Amino acid sequence: MRYSRIGATITGMRRLFASLLVCGVACTGEVGDHAGNGGAGGSATTGAAGTGNPMTGAAGTGSATTGTAGTGGSTTGTAGTGNPTAGTTGTGGSTAGTTGAAGTAAGGSTAGSGGSTGGRGGTGGSSGGRGGTGGGISGTTGTAGRGGAGGSAAGRGGGGGATAGRGGTTGTAGMTGGAGTTGTAGTTGTAGTTGAAGTTGTGGSASGATLFDLQHPWTTDVSGYAKASMSDTIINGLVAAGGWGQGNQFLSDASIVILQDDGSAPLRTFTRTGDFYSPDCDNVPFPVPATGAIEGETGYACAGDGDCHLIVVQRAQKKLFEMWRANITGSSTAQFQGGCVAVWDLAKQYGSTLRGKGCTSADAAGFPLTAMLATSDEVAAGRVGHALRFILPNERIRSGIYVPPATHSTGPTSGGSATPPYGVRLRLKASYDTSALSSGAKVLAQALKTYGMFLSDGGNIALTIASDRFSTAKWSALGVGNNRSLAALAVTDFEVVDYGTEVNWKANTDCTRNP
Repeated sequence: MRYSRIGATITGMRRLFASLLVCGVACTGEVGDHAGNGGAGGSATTGAAGTGNPMTGAAGTGSATTGTAGTGGSTTGTAGTGNPTAGTTGTGGSTAGTTGAAGTAAGGSTAGSGGSTGGRGGTGGSSGGRGGTGGGISGTTGTAGRGGAGGSAAGRGGGGGATAGRGGTTGTAGMTGGAGTTGTAGTTGTAGTTGAAGTTGTGGSASGATLFDLQHPWTTDVSGYAKASMSDTIINGLVAAGGWGQGNQFLSDASIVILQDDGSAPLRTFTRTGDFYSPDCDNVPFPVPATGAIEGETGYACAGDGDCHLIVVQRAQKKLFEMWRANITGSSTAQFQGGCVAVWDLAKQYGSTLRGKGCTSADAAGFPLTAMLATSDEVAAGRVGHALRFILPNERIRSGIYVPPATHSTGPTSGGSATPPYGVRLRLKASYDTSALSSGAKVLAQALKTYGMFLSDGGNIALTIASDRFSTAKWSALGVGNNRSLAALAVTDFEVVDYGTEVNWKANTDCTRNP
């Protein structure tokens, strides 16, 4: 069991557990930004037009007697020289520019036939090429721009020609971008169509990809937050108390299973055990998918007498169901026994006291446990967009004290005044060198630098991550196949992020639920 039950002699004392979850952001890119200019036409009315080289960009030279303006090249679009006495209108350039900047087209001085189209899209993740500038009345259609890798702006429309060139054809979709930053949106030209958007990048994710719809403390980037004034005291105090559990090793535990339910799972009533506390816990029917398992078990029976968390997410219904000490051995209510249940509204903005001041949940500190569990799927995508969950032996947790956003402590905590309290957030130092870590461990370490980790429960294995039993990606393929992928992290590699007022839970163990 990850933490002890609260002694019967301590009135109103409870315990608790915490939670977690996940993100991906789409990336698109910028396009090239110059269209062809029209070529210069002859000044008279009878000469035949010279022809420019459409591939090199050199302008053609009109005949001395009958030449018109040459067609502009695709890159530079230098105008052809017409017969000064009797040239006719020059024709516009014909080919597209090179990548990024479009070639200019030559246009007649009186009115060119048509400008060339815009060049291909630049390096942006998803834009198409610009429409070409019309050198004159009827420019040809531009070549479609390619989508670039990574950025996010759509292609700009081409600038208008003398009358208006026709728009370029729609660019093809960009290749999937890496974790690019959002590009600046392209401006729209007078003429030309907008390039098609690129496909979603595999790297970045946004806060909308995490479990809760709105921002909460566990999805807040604290990489720039001040270090707490008590940071050195707490870090040194934890070291003096013995550090992490399991012989002061930063090990990871991937035994908690997160089940998904589309709303079709039957809602079952359960028999409350002595691990169900009122009013902290929610006495409501619990969804149980046909296929699933509880923490540390192959099925729904709590055969090993562990914490046996049962976690079910209903994304369409915006609900998260978490139960501590679940044990299902049959179809009857009597055969479904459960401890504390916490039901979380994934669309709700919770305040500083979450479900209630002094209240536990399915995690000792009162957190939503699942919201802080890194999954193998989000690590495979390259980013964990939330804080993680860690636990410590009860004798290394400050006795009876918690700090926001935690809402609860427990009776078995017995650490001294220099040890960390429930709810404290530790952040991996920005200077920590992650180059020697596996690919998956690097993603987890970055989450620890950006969001930190919350002290959520009592136990021995420091870091809690989600089981990959029902995930697409597997921890073993990410270099997190055993529990030692982050074992090199020492207590002194962390610092404490500034926190709010400490609360003495043992002085008042009452739970006051929020509406």
